[in-house]
Amino acid sequence: MPYVNVRITRDGVTRAQKATVIAEITDTLQRVLGKDPHLTHIVIDEIDTDDWGYAGETTTVVRAREAAQAKEAAGQARQA
Repeated sequence: MPYVNVRITRDGVTRAQKATVIAEITDTLQRVLGKDPHLTHIVIDEIDTDDWGYAGETTTVVRAREAAQAKEAAGQARQA
């Protein structure tokens, strides 16, 4: 009985997208490992970006900085 736990940040992923992830992981386990889809369990955990960190910062902080940098770069490109 395969059990797969997928952890992603909570970023507005739709039900349809999650259903696709579940279907494709299930298909891969059946095709590659011969696992019965009826015995395959896929769990998707959505983690708030304040609760997921890397490089010593929360994902919220990292993404805010990246968005500000992208906005600044776009403004500079318009001026050039």
